[in-house]
Amino acid sequence: MTSVVFVHGTGVRAKSYEKSFARVVNGLGRVRVEVRVVRCLWGEEHGASLGLDGASVPVRSKNRGVGGGELLDEDDPLAVWALLEVDPLAELREFAEAARARRGGGARAGFAPGRQDPWHTIADRVRGLSLAGVSGGGESVEGVSGGEESVAGVSGGGESVAGVSGGGLSLEGVSGGGESVEGASGGGLSLAGVSGGGGSPAELVSDLAPHLGPAAGRVAHEISRTLGGTPPADGIEAIAARAVYALAVQRAEGPDGADEPLPVDGADRDAVVGALTDQLGGTDRGGFAARAAKGVAVRALNSYLSPLSSLAHSFRSGITRGSVPAGGDILRYQARGAGVRAAIRAAVREAVDSGHGPVVLLAHSLGGIACVDLLAEPDPPAGVELLVTVGSQAPFLYELDALTALRRGEPLPAAFPRWINVYDEHDLLGFVGAKVFPGRVTDLRVDTRQPFPRAHTSYFAHHRLYELLAPELP
Repeated sequence: MTSVVFVHGTGVRAKSYEKSFARVVNGLGRVRVEVRVVRCLWGEEHGASLGLDGASVPVRSKNRGVGGGELLDEDDPLAVWALLEVDPLAELREFAEAARARRGGGARAGFAPGRQDPWHTIADRVRGLSLAGVSGGGESVEGVSGGEESVAGVSGGGESVAGVSGGGLSLEGVSGGGESVEGASGGGLSLAGVSGGGGSPAELVSDLAPHLGPAAGRVAHEISRTLGGTPPADGIEAIAARAVYALAVQRAEGPDGADEPLPVDGADRDAVVGALTDQLGGTDRGGFAARAAKGVAVRALNSYLSPLSSLAHSFRSGITRGSVPAGGDILRYQARGAGVRAAIRAAVREAVDSGHGPVVLLAHSLGGIACVDLLAEPDPPAGVELLVTVGSQAPFLYELDALTALRRGEPLPAAFPRWINVYDEHDLLGFVGAKVFPGRVTDLRVDTRQPFPRAHTSYFAHHRLYELLAPELP
């Protein structure tokens, strides 16, 4: 039985680590049932925090515009999703502005006196949106509609996993094949009994379920308020579905990005948005330029990017309140990283002592840097046969001569284990290592179909990742 030690990256604390850990357990369980996953949570003890309650952060008193004349491509879905991450209603507002312009030109209203405005009818359909039956592998996800707070077998909207205690984790009843995970004990988790075909968006549905109702209500209100009395126009269904999804994600992550960003695979996102679009009667499941709505997305993008004042304001809040732990972890590691490496060493030793076969280090982001540093030390921990870095900056730091245990120009030690490096081209914090360490690193590219920065946090929700890793694990 192979033991996989899961090492997290920047900004992760206990709550978000448990959710990521469960995703790794389920993902590996679908492809290698005999694998045992072992925790390595270092963020609580060795992560950064604002010890003076943010006294060093200036208070923003005024927005300043930033020039930006470059036009964006309306057919680039990543650009549109990046905009909706900041303002989920931006695309809808641009659509409404175009509709009001048509009415101002003398166009007749799209309804007869005494009958209900068709836009109000659409708003009612938005309020009735449901996530029931949304799946990606034939499974039915039940009990989720209009803000219901549970998915069959997954409690608490995905925020808790039954049986999390001590060093083990029970996933009994968590959907994604429906089987229970048995044998949790000690510091790890056996994946015996976990199976199932391709991935499904059940975990994403679980995360979004408690927030669907409020998000749909907000979008419905916006449709009634801004489009009521205007002529009919095609394309609102897909735009409304994207707005509901983006608002639900925003609510799930908490105010000001206080919680860890949801790891979301682009295929799962598209499945959920497509299902919502279908419920509204639309046919534009994936496109961003439907008939009369063509160009709405690009106009919204360009209106936001010039002068960028509202965008900058939104990002400022996210940076100061949500991203400080992540950036702080990096800085703290550079100055005081010994504690993180010691935590990884202890987790490896525990895995080796348990006698559950060879050890694999699966490390994300800063966790990958710490693992490379640890394995390059003169006395690396024994028993590690494979290192898998995911969205990591270790090759980049080597090129900068900024690694702790390995200077630029020095080769990897002869005893350094086999190294697989996973990256996504849309993840600006993921780097490649094959040309940095020729013959010692194998780069594997995945595509989560997410814009940055979400691309950096969505690897472990990407089903293809586990299929690529399955034959590589010892």
